[in-house]
Amino acid sequence: MITEPLLSNPKGGITALFFIIANEALERLASFGLSTNMIMYLTREYGMDAASGAQILFLYSAAGNFMPIIGAFLADTYVGRYPMIGFGCITSLLGMVLLWLTTIIPEARVPSCAQFSSKCNNEATTPQLLFLYFCLGLMSIGAGGIRSCSLAFGADQLRKRDSLKYAGILESFFSWYYVISSASVFISMTCLVYIQDALGWKVGFGVPVVLMILSTLSFFLASPIYVKPKAKANWLVGFARVLVASFRKRRIELCSQNPDELYHHGKGSALVVPSERIRFLNRACVITNPEEDLMPNGRASDPWCLCTVDQVEELKALIKVIPIWSTGMLVSVNVCQNSFLLLQASTMNRHITSKFEIPAGSFYAFLLLSSTIWIALYDRVIIPLASKIRGKPTRLGLKQKIGLGILVSAASMAVLAIIERVRRETTIREGISDNPDAAMHMSAMLFPFYFLLGFSEAMNGVGQNEFFYTELPKSMSSVASNLFSIGLSAASLVASFIVSVVRGFISGENQESWVSSNINKGHYDYYYWLLATLGFATFIYYLACSKAYGPCKGGQGGIAGVVREGSADDDDDDDDDDDGYSTLS
Repeated sequence: MITEPLLSNPKGGITALFFIIANEALERLASFGLSTNMIMYLTREYGMDAASGAQILFLYSAAGNFMPIIGAFLADTYVGRYPMIGFGCITSLLGMVLLWLTTIIPEARVPSCAQFSSKCNNEATTPQLLFLYFCLGLMSIGAGGIRSCSLAFGADQLRKRDSLKYAGILESFFSWYYVISSASVFISMTCLVYIQDALGWKVGFGVPVVLMILSTLSFFLASPIYVKPKAKANWLVGFARVLVASFRKRRIELCSQNPDELYHHGKGSALVVPSERIRFLNRACVITNPEEDLMPNGRASDPWCLCTVDQVEELKALIKVIPIWSTGMLVSVNVCQNSFLLLQASTMNRHITSKFEIPAGSFYAFLLLSSTIWIALYDRVIIPLASKIRGKPTRLGLKQKIGLGILVSAASMAVLAIIERVRRETTIREGISDNPDAAMHMSAMLFPFYFLLGFSEAMNGVGQNEFFYTELPKSMSSVASNLFSIGLSAASLVASFIVSVVRGFISGENQESWVSSNINKGHYDYYYWLLATLGFATFIYYLACSKAYGPCKGGQGGIAGVVREGSADDDDDDDDDDDGYSTLS
């Protein structure tokens, strides 16, 4: 439970957090309420086949997950977090309103398609598709503006605290932020999808518009009480300077045993000499001639030729985590398969009672529910029980959690392949394989898959986020908080590429593609086996990356542990400090 500490500044605090969390929760509720059932809208209202619709959604997901890193860069460097979130709210709202208009204006979509017809005979025109892409693009840009800064902006409201109090409050904020955001997505995948199925697209797409209006109002109403830090951390330019400086000074001989070697460093910096890993970058901070390289105040006369040790080490830290970051992409590829899973569920028996049927689009909510349950079990049951049995505090290391998540993710795709094989054989046995919309007498038993994939997300997803946050320097907190989203974006592109390859490699006049629009004629089980094989190969690759990385500097302490060790200091006001230099000795 978060309790309000004494504040020296009347702005910020827990009150401001309520509005920030409400803004993020309502935005996720609206955006996921639109995207979850979007494959049905594209196939039924725009005449697309399943593979084409899935590829559009992969690209939409890729854009939505990549935009936060652009938003984080612009917010940290130029505009600040408050204006970036405000811009995201307005842009998302505009995109949702325009998408809603496609359900009202008949000319915006294929006119001959009924509201819930199973197949559309006509194809959408180029103007119709361009307008649809414009709507999705606005929503992606808006989501990037909000999600890139929401978590960091919330943390800004808790600054200037005692380190121990700050650690506890920040950890509680992260937990509540995740729980409320997850609950919002769960509600969107159940209630909003049900509204779309029961009341049609006009109402189903209109409700998210109302929710986005509330999200925007929630954010702007609290404007007077927000702490609004100014943009100052130009980390991308800093990385470019390190690369340029190290290249320009590539002929300098480096010698770690040279006591007379001078390095440029920031005033008060704990790093006075660079590390030995990725040594060629160390040239960027070597002072060759103090009189020419430094100004009287200690700053570099040419920052594109001389960088600080801190800038060099920040780039090294990012390069070092990239291999482990890349291993999480295939896990995210498996999570991206919602469009095909929805088609599977739509052919199966989803009745709970004779009158109530679970919408096919709501099945993806079981993944969210599963991951949330696993997180709670791990933190509240498994860890305390293991600690009691061993007689000492026990928990999985960050790299162990990530690796376990990758392995279980691969196993979940193998389970899904088996389920799909049984489903396909059942349609053939019942003689309905030629009709992709026919209901079959098989319960929608996708729960084992979601059970395993949820565990994978609880281990790998949470483990990666904490790994980036603890392993990267505090000055790169915005980068750390968005690296996982970049992985999701890359995973969507990889998923789209895999579908394109599978679709083009195995198709012809006499043979259906594995990812055929007629799910009964295709071989989605082979497609899932391919993903499972890639998953096990990724696990082997991860073991090599993990060994090469070495021990985590955050150890077992996680976020709170790093804060208590002093890496999350509260003072962000020293961006004008003078620079200096030091010798290796």
